[in-house]
Amino acid sequence: MPRKLKTYQTSLGFYDLAIAAPSMKFALEAWGAGSNLFHQGHAKETDEPDVVAATMAKPGVVLKRPAGSSGPFAEHADLPDLEEGAKPKKSRRPEPKRRAAPKTSVEDSRKAAAQFEREQQRRDAERRREEAVREKERAKREKAIAKTQAALDAAQREHDERSENLEAERRDVEKRIEAEEARWEGEREKLRDALHRARE
Repeated sequence: MPRKLKTYQTSLGFYDLAIAAPSMKFALEAWGAGSNLFHQGHAKETDEPDVVAATMAKPGVVLKRPAGSSGPFAEHADLPDLEEGAKPKKSRRPEPKRRAAPKTSVEDSRKAAAQFEREQQRRDAERRREEAVREKERAKREKAIAKTQAALDAAQREHDERSENLEAERRDVEKRIEAEEARWEGEREKLRDALHRARE
């Protein structure tokens, strides 16, 4: 038994689309939709008599009408009349009359130029002050870096000197240990010889 058809409607691009289909899935495939327009709220099932009648007359066929219009759905539809929507609405207010540019005297021009020059000098002075502050901070930072580097270098030299002294002491102790071992070895041999002779 064939499945009951329902009428589905959406709007894609320049057209409103409608189709009589057995399921939402079939409608989405017929429309070529890449996502589920029903879940996104961009498509719906409709029971408008004119739309249902048109789609049921051609089940499975995608019918169109210009987007946003209330005309009948058909297999082939004209593009929406964009010219009507593009025309700006005329304002009830009359356009203001253009005023002629005010005439400026030579004196006014000189005053404006002098004011601009003063503002330019003020900006230059402000920039020089900011640069002086940055330079002072940079010099202070470099001085602190140099001081810390000098302390590090001095500590490194002191460490190297102490390490050398300890290494020298270690070598001296090792020599003394070797000398003691040699002395003991000689003394032990003599005492063993004496012990051996005493036992004979």
